[in-house]
Amino acid sequence: MYSKTEDLVRDLAENAEGVCRAYLPAGRREGSYWIVGDLQNNPGRSLFVRLTGPASGPGAAGKFTDGATGEHGDLLDIIRARTGITRFPDLLAEARAHLGRPQPVVTDKQEPRKAKAPGDTPAAAARLFAASNPITGTLAETYLRSRGITQFGANGALRFHPKCWHREEGQTRSIPRPAMIAAVTDGAGAVQGVHRTWLAPDGQGKAAVNPERRAMGHLLGNAVRLTPQDDILVVGEGIETMLSLSEAAPSLPVWAALSSGHLGAVLLPEGLQRLYIAIDRDPAGQRAAGRLSARASEVGVRVRVLEPRLGDFNDDLRANGKDALRQHLAGQIGPEDRHRLPS
Repeated sequence: MYSKTEDLVRDLAENAEGVCRAYLPAGRREGSYWIVGDLQNNPGRSLFVRLTGPASGPGAAGKFTDGATGEHGDLLDIIRARTGITRFPDLLAEARAHLGRPQPVVTDKQEPRKAKAPGDTPAAAARLFAASNPITGTLAETYLRSRGITQFGANGALRFHPKCWHREEGQTRSIPRPAMIAAVTDGAGAVQGVHRTWLAPDGQGKAAVNPERRAMGHLLGNAVRLTPQDDILVVGEGIETMLSLSEAAPSLPVWAALSSGHLGAVLLPEGLQRLYIAIDRDPAGQRAAGRLSARASEVGVRVRVLEPRLGDFNDDLRANGKDALRQHLAGQIGPEDRHRLPS
């Protein structure tokens, strides 16, 4: 016998194409699948939703996989991603509304729960960043120095919180742990989200927890703007990766998009003439670079891709040092920008 939630999930799966048309309208049906770029409804062919199949198990209808990021889930996850709803009861209510099903009635003996303040909003992210401390002299500085990084960004986008709440995967109880806090900002400089990296007690690496990192707020299109941009910009995935480039070439403007999925969706600033995309050596990073390169080229921005010798530019920095990294970059930077590399 199915629970009410299982009934709802099953009904969504039976109407999978209708759900996709409503929440992922940039995609289209191809055979037994709905094909779209990603959960943010960008055009493309990375994410596919199975429209037909059994109610459960392998090949079940309503299941999705994003080939670029490895993300997978069901139609409720798609609705959550597209609406930003975080509370499960509210998510079920949204799904019922889409299906045209009545909402459950609260009897006189039941008092509706008081709504909790949203915990994954830009406002909550801004509060956390404001409550954090400057990075100098903290475990966050110790952590970055352990990664070979002494340049922390001129924009003040990185801070430290000594007791940032962390919930282990699959657990309900949260524990305060030290964390590096990064501000995710929009083009106007407003904090739209934060990225948290939980740290080991001595700062010599990340904490031995799962997950080690987590973001909150509105990330799509925004970035960790580590340094001010001008007519050129270097954008890549990880914070440590981009700070490694600053270590070798402090005058290069660098942003971190935080993931390959968000790298392809970064909104480019006005007046940008040349874009450098710092990729990681993996297929997801290369595909994201292709998406961002195509978007930039459409608006007349010249694009070059910077590729590390090893897995990412922080691997290069730690293995070979900043002088070797600078020489490696000199072979990839355009001639009009090589004056930005220290001699």
